[in-house]
Amino acid sequence: MNKLLPCLLLLSVSGCVCHTVEPGVRSVQVTWGKLKDPALGEGFHTAGVGTSFNDVSIRTQKRDFKADCFSSDLQHVDMMVAVLFRIPDSKVIDVFRQYHGEPFEVLIAPRAQESVKEVTAVRSAEHIVKDREKVKAEALQSLKEKVGDIIVIEDLIVVDVKLSPQLAQAIEQKMVQEQEAAKARFTKQKAEIDAEITIAQAKGEADAAVLKAEADARAIKIRGDALRQNPNIVQLQLVEKWNGVSPQIVSGGGGGLGMLLPGLKDGH
Repeated sequence: MNKLLPCLLLLSVSGCVCHTVEPGVRSVQVTWGKLKDPALGEGFHTAGVGTSFNDVSIRTQKRDFKADCFSSDLQHVDMMVAVLFRIPDSKVIDVFRQYHGEPFEVLIAPRAQESVKEVTAVRSAEHIVKDREKVKAEALQSLKEKVGDIIVIEDLIVVDVKLSPQLAQAIEQKMVQEQEAAKARFTKQKAEIDAEITIAQAKGEADAAVLKAEADARAIKIRGDALRQNPNIVQLQLVEKWNGVSPQIVSGGGGGLGMLLPGLKDGH
């Protein structure tokens, strides 16, 4: 700083102009009414007599405006809209020359108004309220095309949508009715699905019972056929199950012959 002071004193005595450009800013030099290209970047700058420094922000800026619109059903709609924009570094000189570094009021706002009105004019008031994101997206695209590349339009935000109290109430009632109708449809569909599931389960259980009965019948038939073809199988099974205990004679009653049964294993 001590070394800089003599330089500053010398410049002030000689009539030179000093200027510091802050971060996020570019400065346009005008010497005797003539622009000097390119704009100055951040840092300390000096210029000769008759030169002025004009700062132009290249940061993202946010400006709000009110759009007075009409819907396709001729309803009055007030919209509060915000635009986010910035001046490209390469366009600082052009923006300063055409708009003195303040392009919003002259360049951006009128075109933003036009874009929003065009988008709302093809929608009913109800759909403007419901489809705010679509309104925003279409208006943003339209604004970018109208402004061109001299300004970077970063975003357009629909902050608020105001309708007449009567219209707002009518739309709200309609939306409530639609929600109730949708809920009723869902309840009916759920009941139908539950009924279909119950029927399907019952049919599955019935089919399983039929299949089991058929399998049991086939098993009995196969066993019966095998016994008829091989009567000695019964005697073989009795021998296999004999536990070594002396056979028992069961009287047939009436003095008839008894049946000789071997002792069976495991109590069978």
